[in-house]
Amino acid sequence: MRVLLDECLSWRLGRALTGHFCVSVQRMGWKGIRNGELLARMEQERIDVFITGDRNLQFQQHLPAASVAVVVLAARSTRLAETMPLMAEVLAQLPTLRPGTATFIPES
Repeated sequence: MRVLLDECLSWRLGRALTGHFCVSVQRMGWKGIRNGELLARMEQERIDVFITGDRNLQFQQHLPAASVAVVVLAARSTRLAETMPLMAEVLAQLPTLRPGTATFIPES
């Protein structure tokens, strides 16, 4: 799968997604782009999954029309120490994710 990490998250999270192509918003040169345009660019680049810490994304965008699945890391903060423990669950969920849906990965 092709996975994009939101700019609010550390690019180092991608290391935990073995077997998948993972890139960050910063690496793509998309820093500062609003979510609506970001979703359109993800479709053009054939991104399958967008991982974010933004819990409001599903309320700000019409996700059922999106061509990507969204994963929201529901940690106390978006710091690497808080989000890295959630990546094992993200990796387990990746095969079941469907475009146009939002999946919340909560802290244990």
